[in-house]
Amino acid sequence: MTKEPNKLCGKCNKPKGKGEGFCNCGRPEKYTKKLGELICLRLTNGESLKKICEDSKMPSRISVHAWLLDEEKKEFLNNYKTAINIRTENMFDDIEDIAENDGEVQRDRLRVDTRKWYLSKVMPKKYGDKLDLTSGGEKLPTPIYGGKSTDKEE
Repeated sequence: MTKEPNKLCGKCNKPKGKGEGFCNCGRPEKYTKKLGELICLRLTNGESLKKICEDSKMPSRISVHAWLLDEEKKEFLNNYKTAINIRTENMFDDIEDIAENDGEVQRDRLRVDTRKWYLSKVMPKKYGDKLDLTSGGEKLPTPIYGGKSTDKEE
């Protein structure tokens, strides 16, 4: 039986593994403000969290999700939400560019429809199909035909 040699780290050229003499360049697990800002910057540029976390220099999605849930990292949570909103606005801008492109019509239609669907789910008040023009977001009373509504207090 031959033992397979350890793979070498691309950064430090040491064998991958645990313990002394092995690479310890693994993914960052500890939150830093700089790392949080980098994640948010990449989100605003259109990358998904999944794609960002596939980068070997970035933390795993589990780590990022733990940071988002951590009460002590509220600033990261707020920055993350803002980054998602910016990415969504950028996606809306992309729809016009795709539609004006003289490319493959079916593919471009799918790209536009996918973005429209995503926008309607992530920001339904702004990009959803249903628009409430009468109540200002308040619940409307349910009408009862032949009588008074029971939802409204008298």
